[in-house]
Amino acid sequence: MARKFLYVVAFLTALAIAAMIAFSFFGPKLMQSAMVPRGGFVEPAPLPPGFYDRAEGWISRPGNRRDDPARWQPATLKTPPAAPDVVKAAVFFVHPTSSFETTRWNTPVNDPVSSAQAERFVRLQASAFAPSGEVWVPRYRQAVFGAFLTEKADATLAMERAYVDVRAAFAAFLADNPDGPVILAGHSQGSRYLLRLLNDHRGDAALRARLVAAYVVGWPVSVEHDLPALGLPGCDGPERTGCMLSWQSFAQPADLSGVEAVFDRERGFDGVSRKGSAMLCTNPLNGGAAPDAPADANLGSLMGDGNAATTQLMPPGSVGARCEGRGFLILDSAPKMGSFVLPGNNYHVYDYQLFWANVRADAMRRLAAWQATR
Repeated sequence: MARKFLYVVAFLTALAIAAMIAFSFFGPKLMQSAMVPRGGFVEPAPLPPGFYDRAEGWISRPGNRRDDPARWQPATLKTPPAAPDVVKAAVFFVHPTSSFETTRWNTPVNDPVSSAQAERFVRLQASAFAPSGEVWVPRYRQAVFGAFLTEKADATLAMERAYVDVRAAFAAFLADNPDGPVILAGHSQGSRYLLRLLNDHRGDAALRARLVAAYVVGWPVSVEHDLPALGLPGCDGPERTGCMLSWQSFAQPADLSGVEAVFDRERGFDGVSRKGSAMLCTNPLNGGAAPDAPADANLGSLMGDGNAATTQLMPPGSVGARCEGRGFLILDSAPKMGSFVLPGNNYHVYDYQLFWANVRADAMRRLAAWQATR
């Protein structure tokens, strides 16, 4: 009986190993087959008129709700009160993909499942900017996860519809915040649209003068074909302002081919192919002052799924990182953050969580530097 039990255990172990090997080789293809919507693009229902003039258009905005996820801070974090003369920024944050459905290409803003997940992402990411000012996070008819796994024209149409919403929300944000410093931030799909906003407003000198920094995290940015066209430099130090930060987190052994393939087949904002160009990599542990930073530079990572009661700030020194190759942020270990590490040791989901306390400090430091020059 014991021998039969051992045979069963050995068989199941071998099966599990085979499954892991298969996923490491074919993970992207399996995800594409499972997650890309089967039907063609259908124009989503329009937003109500004046949607972004009302509270319902926003996950977070000043005075919107008592349990605003962007205002959440870890219970163990003690923040001294700000000095009366410290200016506060208006923060516009575009949340990442939170919809994984496959029956349509865009998700309604009132979908309960994706909305709940979006709020968790806001708590894990946008909350890092709360000490720097009032955070505005719009709801938008986001493209579903599968849209980013295919080259179908349907996917392009879905992203265009999502961007139209983000652009309208940004116009409302600027109307409500006509003066003072501005911080722009996003992640993944949100960062893609943030780049387009910057391109649409590249001739807006007044906005550029107000820009503390743009945190375009989790989306590749070409140093050669994007930054010059957008008129923004990469942040090369913790007190540089009017600049852009971007990083994409991987642990070793890292499979970077998926990101590189998408990056190389697109054109930059100068209209030229990005193929072969370097990607902007800002080390969030030192604000771009150097490519490398040790673990003891990490002020604390967020552990948890975004649940307000259980998500915690871990002690400093959890993980270091370095920018290398074409511009990827390589972690010095493979931390156990959760179950959403993507194929190829891609820590995309945790780009903010890994460095949450550093991002928080970075935004406050740049805001103080911006104010010092005014």
